[in-house]
Amino acid sequence: MTKKADIGSKRLISRDPQAWSRWVTGLSDVQALDTLSSEFQWVSRESDVLIKVHSPEHGPFLLLNELQLHYSSRMPRRMTAYAALRRERYNLPVFPSLINILPPKSAKSIPDHYESSFLGLVARQDYKTINLWEVEAEKVFREGLSGLLPFVPVLKDGGSEAVVQRAVQELRRDPQLEEFEPLLAFFAGFVLELPLVQEIMRWDMTVLRESPWYEQILQEGEQKGIQEGLQAGDPRRDPTGCCEYA
Repeated sequence: MTKKADIGSKRLISRDPQAWSRWVTGLSDVQALDTLSSEFQWVSRESDVLIKVHSPEHGPFLLLNELQLHYSSRMPRRMTAYAALRRERYNLPVFPSLINILPPKSAKSIPDHYESSFLGLVARQDYKTINLWEVEAEKVFREGLSGLLPFVPVLKDGGSEAVVQRAVQELRRDPQLEEFEPLLAFFAGFVLELPLVQEIMRWDMTVLRESPWYEQILQEGEQKGIQEGLQAGDPRRDPTGCCEYA
């Protein structure tokens, strides 16, 4: 049975896994075959999405998508473990990708690999790192990347009222995407004033509390102040459940 906290990223990407896979890998001819289970008997993952894809040049392989609201220094080691588990279970090559949604509070380099050395033995795992604040918002509209629409306000050049309104309109074109409006409202709260967000989104706290993200918001909030922010109706203090705090 799917947990409520699982619904965010998995539902978002599964709307158009092929477009998502082509964007992440940079391969225009890759075909998405299936969305696979990313859970194990001893490990439950709620923030990653595993897609089986096929490339005419590279054959079948797994695309591992790990979404993080904030980057953590523990992620390189975790990405190594996640990739190894999937590779062993499905006996296919793995293309791991780490998608960071919000920039770090202080300037720091975000690595794209894990490497360790012990007694002369070296282990290394590369993975693709995508920082959403470096992705052009216009690219989402131009390439029809519906899975990125809720993140438009925090993308590069995506924080203006006009661009946010455009993202809302795109979400509302598809009834299946309307459920992600609370997610877009949350990220819009980082760049626009609350009254304007409410005006654009017709945003209501009741909608958020009934959404799949609310439970995980309370469980994985940033230390203190999150629940008070929710109760006060402030989306700028409200982390989503589409991804994970590391």
